[in-house]
Amino acid sequence: MMRAAWSDAGLRTRVRVAFLAVGAVGLVGLVFVGVTFGHLLDARHRLADRLDPATTNSRKWISAVVDQESGVRGYVLSGDETYLQPYDDGVAVAAAGERATRSLLADEPSLLAIVDRFDVEADRWRKEVAAPLVADTRAGAKVTEAQLSSSKASFDEVRATYRLLQDRLDVTRGAARTQLDRNTTDLVQATVVAVLVAALGLIATWIALNRWVIRPLGSLGADARLVASGDLEHAVDPVGPPDLEALAGDMEAMRRRIVDELGVVEAARGRLEAQASDLARSNQELEQFAYVASHDLQEPLRKITGFCQLLQRRYGGQLDERADEYIAFAVDGAKRMQVLINDLLAFSRVGRTTEGFAEVDLGVVAARAVTTLESVIEAAGATVSIGPLPRTQGDATLLELLFQNLVANAVKFHGDAPPVVAITAAPTDDGWELTCVDNGIGIEPRYAERVFVIFQRLNDREAYDGTGIGLAMCRKIVEFHGGAIRVVPTPDRPGTTIAWTLPTEVPRVPALPVAAPAPASPKEPTP
Repeated sequence: MMRAAWSDAGLRTRVRVAFLAVGAVGLVGLVFVGVTFGHLLDARHRLADRLDPATTNSRKWISAVVDQESGVRGYVLSGDETYLQPYDDGVAVAAAGERATRSLLADEPSLLAIVDRFDVEADRWRKEVAAPLVADTRAGAKVTEAQLSSSKASFDEVRATYRLLQDRLDVTRGAARTQLDRNTTDLVQATVVAVLVAALGLIATWIALNRWVIRPLGSLGADARLVASGDLEHAVDPVGPPDLEALAGDMEAMRRRIVDELGVVEAARGRLEAQASDLARSNQELEQFAYVASHDLQEPLRKITGFCQLLQRRYGGQLDERADEYIAFAVDGAKRMQVLINDLLAFSRVGRTTEGFAEVDLGVVAARAVTTLESVIEAAGATVSIGPLPRTQGDATLLELLFQNLVANAVKFHGDAPPVVAITAAPTDDGWELTCVDNGIGIEPRYAERVFVIFQRLNDREAYDGTGIGLAMCRKIVEFHGGAIRVVPTPDRPGTTIAWTLPTEVPRVPALPVAAPAPASPKEPTP
């Protein structure tokens, strides 16, 4: 029952129990060592602070009593008062020694009994023997040998009692020293046992942590690394306490979910690759169709234009005015159709591959585009300024076409005032943002997206010529270079501001097979 309950206990419970057990054992060890150390201090205090000083004081005490006996004997034999000085001094010293000895042996009742006996006998000797001898000698009476012998016999009893006290003190001190040695040994043994218990507790804690935490986590980590390295079929084994088993179960569930989702992703990738292949094939076929169609359209269109121009030159003025007007309409329509076809061809060729990208100085490219439009700019009386522009990765021809379209639009769509166009650049977090600002007729906010759609015109053809492909071409060029183009609202001033971004790192587009050129068409007629 206990084993089952323990096996169901979580890691936190096990660690708590383990640390409580180690703490309890450590506390018991500390208490044991503390008690043993207390006994050692008591034994040391008894020996060093009680018995040893008591022995020293008792010796001073008996020495003072002996001085009293010697002083009395010398005075009795010589009658010289100077011999009484040791007696008088000895009385005071003996009293001090007696008080100190009693204080030090207060906890030793057996020794105090001998001290009492010694004190009584010494006091009786002073009163019954020494004092009468001193009094008789001062009175001039002769002290007999019998009195001296009686005094010596009485003092010998005092000496015997002191010897008994000293013997008992020596025995007690020996026992106290033995107890001190025993307590010292006990303390050393208790310390060794406590250290061993602490070491065993640490070892047991390490074994428990290794079994409950380190090995299970190592196993989980190894399984996780195998799965992370790509072995998604490797199952995560549940090991360790229940909470780590639950963690392993969660990791296994996550692995299975990843496997399932990876299967879905692989299937989607397969479909995407198939669709990409179909799209590439469709694009290739579309490019081939556009090339052939445009070429086949241009050949008869050139003939139409050529013959219309022949009619216009040869019969101009010979027919009526309406006929001349019809011929002019035909020539103009053919020319516009030819421009439209050329623009469509250019539009279809944008975005094939970035393999030809190189570092481009946008300032040089913009200046070249402005030079190309020099006649248009002069005819409109326009002013075009180019600020400092960065160097970036891209296709110089396409970027020149971008500037050319933007500047041409800015010059074309102007009001009564002469056109003023400014091209600037500013750094961003991941590249550059360029702007083309003009003072023209502007673009309403509701048409800000529509102007970038192919063939979308906002103005009448009679007012402004064009095919409606220019800004769509600009958008395709900018997006081909990894950027974005937009119309910036400027409600506080007239004109249009078009901004576009060019990133520092351009995404690479691999080359696709290009269409084979169509066979040459017959030459157009010479007007």
